[in-house]
Amino acid sequence: MDKRQAIGSWLSGPRAAAEEMGVDFGYPGQRLGLPQQGPGSVARFGRRLGAVAIDWLSCQLIAFGLITGGEWTAAGNWTLAVFAVLAVLTVGTVGFTPGKRILGLRVVAEDGGRLGFPRVLLRTALLLLFVPALIWDRDGRGLHDRLARAIQVRI
Repeated sequence: MDKRQAIGSWLSGPRAAAEEMGVDFGYPGQRLGLPQQGPGSVARFGRRLGAVAIDWLSCQLIAFGLITGGEWTAAGNWTLAVFAVLAVLTVGTVGFTPGKRILGLRVVAEDGGRLGFPRVLLRTALLLLFVPALIWDRDGRGLHDRLARAIQVRI
């Protein structure tokens, strides 16, 4: 292996280097028994990020308009509280937040059923910490979903 190949494999990352050596990782969700595309497949990062953005902005508007009486400086902490309540109530009952529903996503348990209330609380608490949502496994699930044994799938 010459220097160029060594540097190229280092820059492309360990997954690309392993794939060049013949390792097959499969598609996201394959280990979980989910389809590769279409309904029931693992939701991609862009849609999940869009859903969180929609939910966060709507919670910010609620906090700004209804709770703080139009004062932006006080809306930050209230936004987090409204977001937590929204996530627990909606994911715990119907399996999706308004943002997830708009973008065609649902949160399900690994066995395909509803996520129980304790696991919804765990998932929401970890999501509020923000960092666990930035750590993904090879199926594209954030650490908050993995620890709660949840999957975000397309509807």
